[in-house]
Amino acid sequence: MPTKDPVERFFADLAVREHEPLLRKASGSTRFDVVDGGRTRRWLVTVDDGDITVRKGNGEASCAIRVEKPVLDRIVTGRLNAVAAVLRGDLVVDGDWRLLVRIQRLFPGRRRRARA
Repeated sequence: MPTKDPVERFFADLAVREHEPLLRKASGSTRFDVVDGGRTRRWLVTVDDGDITVRKGNGEASCAIRVEKPVLDRIVTGRLNAVAAVLRGDLVVDGDWRLLVRIQRLFPGRRRRARA
């Protein structure tokens, strides 16, 4: 049964992709440390020339991203840009920044409202 949690759904959907052409020139690993109240959930996303693997849990990563769950909810639903979240201090990146910029391609874009 699909989960209603947008973060869980994002990582589950990403895991079944296996290959993402938008990341064909990217390689490295990114760990998402998602702070949700008193606990931190972690996902490790590894990209090798577009081949993607996702697993829950801790691990060594080229880039570590620490973010509060409500912020990541907004990012994975296309309501907030990840780089904008970094610039506002809502998302903290440690390590290779370029991976965040590339992985941002996997997040949905902001939806534009139709003009009346």
